[in-house]
Amino acid sequence: MPKSYSLRFYLTAATAARAGDEMSGPALLLAGLAVTGSTTDASALLAGITVSAAVGGPLLGALLDRARRPGRLLAGALALYAAGLMVILAGLGRLPMACTLPLAVLTGLLGPALSGGWTAQLPRVAGDSRLPRANALDAMTFDVASLAGPALAGGVAVLLGAPSAVAVSAALITAAVPAAWRLPARGAPDRDARPAPVTGALAAGFRVVLRRPPLARATFTSVASCAAQGMLAACVPLLGAQWLGAAGRGVLLFSGAALSALAANAVLARRPLAVAPDTVVRAGALVQAVALALAATGLPVALVVAVLLLGIGEGPQLTALFAVRHREVPEHLRGQVFTTGASLKITAFALGVAVAGPLAAWSLPGTLTLAAGTAAGGAGPRAESV
Repeated sequence: MPKSYSLRFYLTAATAARAGDEMSGPALLLAGLAVTGSTTDASALLAGITVSAAVGGPLLGALLDRARRPGRLLAGALALYAAGLMVILAGLGRLPMACTLPLAVLTGLLGPALSGGWTAQLPRVAGDSRLPRANALDAMTFDVASLAGPALAGGVAVLLGAPSAVAVSAALITAAVPAAWRLPARGAPDRDARPAPVTGALAAGFRVVLRRPPLARATFTSVASCAAQGMLAACVPLLGAQWLGAAGRGVLLFSGAALSALAANAVLARRPLAVAPDTVVRAGALVQAVALALAATGLPVALVVAVLLLGIGEGPQLTALFAVRHREVPEHLRGQVFTTGASLKITAFALGVAVAGPLAAWSLPGTLTLAAGTAAGGAGPRAESV
């Protein structure tokens, strides 16, 4: 590990960037609703900034793998993402939505830099001897971000207004740029080595997912779960307004689910389940389906239980999905498969938001019921035949 770059520096910056990322989605959703007054426009804005990750994730991963100084490429991606958020905010209410949505799509291409882009650099920061502990600490930054991001979005929106929440998320991401710029360089490449074409590297990740049935099944189930979570995200402002007293308070539900997921994973880390991770992936989808069905009842107590149950299903499912990937994927394709899988999930989330936005304005319980069915469908017989 370079003496000039500490693991603590990495973790602090990664936490800030990921908290800003987790904050940006709910903040844009609330800002869109506050400025336009339309649930459809607000959900379309969130869908726009997430759906393009299907292209941006694999492509960015391939470019980072080739860069001599990947930290500088990562820093540029972070800076452009933060700038994109501010441009979107400036356009809300001033530009037609037909102009603002393409800006969101372009910004979303860089979103995977805030998650996989950081983790891919960890071995050069920690070194082989400290990598297992560093991996555990890096995973915790995701948990902290998923707790803090939505809570900050809701809190800032209530106290200072929804547009301020977008500005704070951009500031958190910008704060991580100097640390990204200083990330250690890659070792000198072999003069005789010729990197594979970018298109070939991108295709390889998709092929291995499709050709390994256990991996394909786990991917299908996790993607369906993310689509259901996107439907819930579109409903969150209305849940807050109707049942919690303010749209901004609804975003705090995300933090409740994240806390529950963190607790569930902490228990499983001490007492692992004696079942295959494939089973945990499917069971997690079913638990999330039950949680969403409870939320559809419209009872405040049921909503609290639903949020806690959602995290119990979501947290272990993610851990089990990683276990399936590590078991099924060859070492030389692991980075591509993780990036591709993440992009598929982000895109499914975005599609869930886009579908649920108009439906939520018509029937909130109906939309939540549809989300429950989507999660359950991912764990059903079709998942076995993928």
